[in-house]
Amino acid sequence: MPPRQKQRQAAQEAEEAVEAPEVQFQGQQEQVATQQGMDVDPSGPILVSKLEEFGITSREVAMLKEAGFHTVESIAFTPKKALLQIKGISDAKADKILMEAGKLVPMGFTTATEFHQRRGDIITVSTGSKALDALLGGGIETGAITEIFGEFRTGKTQICHTLAILCQLPMDMGGHLPPERLLAIAEHYGMNGDEALDNVACARAYNSDHQSKLLGVAASMMAEQRFALLVVDSATSLYRTDYAGRGELSARQSHLAQFMRMLQRLADEFGIAVVITNQVVAQVDGAAAMFNPDPKKPIGGNIMAHASTTRLYLRKGRAETRVCKIYDSPSLPESEAIFAIYNTGIGDAKE
Repeated sequence: MPPRQKQRQAAQEAEEAVEAPEVQFQGQQEQVATQQGMDVDPSGPILVSKLEEFGITSREVAMLKEAGFHTVESIAFTPKKALLQIKGISDAKADKILMEAGKLVPMGFTTATEFHQRRGDIITVSTGSKALDALLGGGIETGAITEIFGEFRTGKTQICHTLAILCQLPMDMGGHLPPERLLAIAEHYGMNGDEALDNVACARAYNSDHQSKLLGVAASMMAEQRFALLVVDSATSLYRTDYAGRGELSARQSHLAQFMRMLQRLADEFGIAVVITNQVVAQVDGAAAMFNPDPKKPIGGNIMAHASTTRLYLRKGRAETRVCKIYDSPSLPESEAIFAIYNTGIGDAKE
C-alpha cells in the first residue's frame, strides 16, 4: 500500500475512533433522559434560546425570559404590543423577533388532510372509567381546554385527582389537592406513591391576579421539564369574590378572558391537556326556568363557553354513581355516561 494511502486510512480510522464514543455518549444521554421522563420530543416546544441562532442577542433573549416568554411558540402567538411593553425592546427589534419566531413556528394555512392527520396523533389522558373514556372519544384531549362543571359533590375534583395520577402512566395503560387521595389512586394503579407525589406540582391561588401569575410560573416549569396535564380547580371561584355586582362585570369578564387565553396558549405551546372545573348557578328567568327541568348553568357566561373546547356537565346519580353529559364539543356528539367515585379514584359503575 502506498504511504499516502496508508496515511489516509490511518486518519480515517482515527476519525472513526473519535466519533464512536460520541455516538455512545448520545445514546447514554437519551437513556438517562428517558429514565427521568424527559425524553426529547421533536414535536415539543422550541426554547426561546433558539432565537440566538437567528440574530437575537443573548441579552434580548434574557429580557424575553424575564417577561415570561420561555418558548418560541409563546412569542409567535403573542401580539406585537406585548413585546413592546418589555423595556429595551424597540419597535424594529419586536418586528425582528416576531419575524424569526414566525419562521420557526408554522402559523399559515394547511390542508384539511394535514389537519386530519394531526388530529389522529392527539394523545388523550384516561379518566379511569372506560365508560367515561368512551364518551370522550378516548379520554381528556391534549392541546385543548376541557371544562368540567356541576353542583358540589358531583365528582369534579375527584376526576382531577385521578387525571393527575393517570397522566403519569405509559400511554398504552392508558381547589384542594389532598395527597392522601393521590397516594390511594397511585397505589391502586401499581405506582410508587412517593414518586407519583413528586411528579405533581401544586400551588394555591389567593386571588384572581395571583391565579394568572401562577400560569407564568407554570410556563417556566414546563419549559424546563416535561408535563402532561394542567388542572385549575376551580377556575372561577376567585372571580366570584374578587368582582362583586354588575358594576364590575365587564372587568371580571375581561380578566377571565385573558386567563382563559393564557391557558389555551399553554395548551398550544406544550401540547398538554388543560382541565378546569367550574361552578354552577341557578337560572331564574321566570317562565324559562319554570319549564326547564334542570335550571342550573355554568358561571362565566360566553367567555367560558367560547374558550372551552369541550364542556362536561356532571350530576349526581344513585349512591356513588355520577352522570357525565357532553354539554358542548366541536367533535363529540351529545351523549351521557355513568361512572362512580371510589376511594381509589374514578372508575366504572358496578352493576
